[in-house]
Amino acid sequence: MWANNETGVVFPIETIATIVRDAGALFHTDAVQAAGKLPIDLRSLPIDLLSLSGHKLHAPKGIGVLYLRKGIHFAPFIMGGHQEQGRRAGTENVPYIIGLGSACELSLNGMEKENTRVAQLRDRLEQELLDRCIDASVNGDRCHRLPNTTNISFKYIEGESILLMLSEAGIAASSGSACTSGSLEPSHVLRAMGVPFTRVHGSVRFSLSRYTTDAHIDHIVQQMVDIEKRLRALSPFGRDELNA
Repeated sequence: MWANNETGVVFPIETIATIVRDAGALFHTDAVQAAGKLPIDLRSLPIDLLSLSGHKLHAPKGIGVLYLRKGIHFAPFIMGGHQEQGRRAGTENVPYIIGLGSACELSLNGMEKENTRVAQLRDRLEQELLDRCIDASVNGDRCHRLPNTTNISFKYIEGESILLMLSEAGIAASSGSACTSGSLEPSHVLRAMGVPFTRVHGSVRFSLSRYTTDAHIDHIVQQMVDIEKRLRALSPFGRDELNA
């Protein structure tokens, strides 16, 4: 993947693609998180295949893109008609395709805003939560990452409880990947990073966008500080450590 969907950490795709190309293999990257937030120049990068999903660009859910470099042979998964130059059978969803094209244009025009204003809002959200909540920490590299994503652990409190209370306050967040929402298993990404169980279960991902405002950040911080206090008062763990 170009950027991790839970932490926002950006990987050195050009370096990885070069290693793969030098080994004589084809290289595919999942750019779902990166598209619209980072510049992607497929003319200069040694990428053979790239996929992205429209809903991450504010396009309708259910539309995506698979890029194939010219000359790449492709075996279709769905056989049938000659749509998409024989690569996928079935009638194209024209309204959604148009919607994705428009969303890509808007994302391209708003990329500078995404990497300045949105990043500043994310940094403010992070810093206020770190300053005002007890034993909070950011998961992942704080430099090489997307401008809109932060993953914060709150030690000794339960992430699912945080999400429930945030939802009641009208705030949408996640305890990990949206693909595994509803699962009580700890994030395999955070576990692979070595985040201890005392923190991994209390990890919350906040995803911002160019539509996020300062008022939204104020609301999240106010609610999160109150939620953290309420849940920590109920938690039987860590009291001796926190009172030491």
